[in-house]
Amino acid sequence: MEFRQGTMDDLKSICSLIAEAIETMEKQGIHQWDEIYPTREDFANDITNGTLYTVTEESRLIAIYTISTEYEPEYLNAEWKCNGEMTCIIHRLCVSPEVQNRGIGKIVLNHIENQLQNMGFKSVRLDVFSENPYAISMYEKNGYIRCGYADWRKGRFWLMEKKL
Repeated sequence: MEFRQGTMDDLKSICSLIAEAIETMEKQGIHQWDEIYPTREDFANDITNGTLYTVTEESRLIAIYTISTEYEPEYLNAEWKCNGEMTCIIHRLCVSPEVQNRGIGKIVLNHIENQLQNMGFKSVRLDVFSENPYAISMYEKNGYIRCGYADWRKGRFWLMEKKL
């Protein structure tokens, strides 16, 4: 697997990956993403900001993620355990449905955590849709703890954190 910063040349492949993921989640009864979020513009902004990363296998895009220190105001509602420490947020982590159930999500998550440690971060936070049991399980198995919740347009999201 190759991890690298995303470029505008990746945008078409990213949008295709997201469309496939949305279709798969819908079939599983997980109504998390749609035509309103995330959008092509969200990914273009992430690329422009230098925060979007791609994961390829044999030149094929298999995962994406964004890491940044930006977060929604609802994050202030959580009872974070690592206050006052350098914290980064994972946004829009997505693994291609074509390679799911192969441990790719765990590999990508471990890579992100190592990447953040190398950047000097002491903890990582994220939000996960409360009706996505697969994502919740992956994060909890990898040491993330629930510190609160946010209620957004699609429903409740768990706010989770892990000390690096």
